[in-house]
Order: sequence, then C-alpha cells, then structure tokens
Amino acid sequence: MAIYTVPENVAISDSGFLFLASTGESFTLNETGKEMFKMLQQNFNRDEILAKIQNDFDTEAITLDRDFEEFISQLKSYGLIKSV
Repeated sequence: MAIYTVPENVAISDSGFLFLASTGESFTLNETGKEMFKMLQQNFNRDEILAKIQNDFDTEAITLDRDFEEFISQLKSYGLIKSV
C-alpha cells in the first residue's frame, strides 16, 4: 500500500494554492486535487484517498485510479510529495 509524505516546506491554502517554500514555486489545484493533497498531508494512504474521493465526487474507479497516479507523478516531479 503506497504511503506518501508532504515535506514541511510545502503549504496549501484553502483555495488550493500550493507554495513550495524552498524554491518559491507555486501551483494551483482544482477542488479534487486540493482534497487529495490535504489527505496526503494527513497521512491517508492511497486506498483511503481513492475511496473518499470516489464517494465525495461520484467518480468512476478506473478514471479516478488513472487520474490519481498522474497527479501523484506530477506532485513527485515537483518535489511536493515523497513516497515512504
């Protein structure tokens, strides 16, 4: 089961604005991305995140799984999360 950590130098606002303090870079997340990122900050694992998002946003499992993997890949590439 995949678990991710969010570095302490990453902040997120209520509107989904991410700020990476170490580089000064900023990113904007949509509502789904914001919810997933907040769950990552709270140490939810992959399965917990997918179950909650599927329930809250009424999303098809196969689409959600693909989108989640792409989202995680992008977050990793920008140094916004790390795999544990």
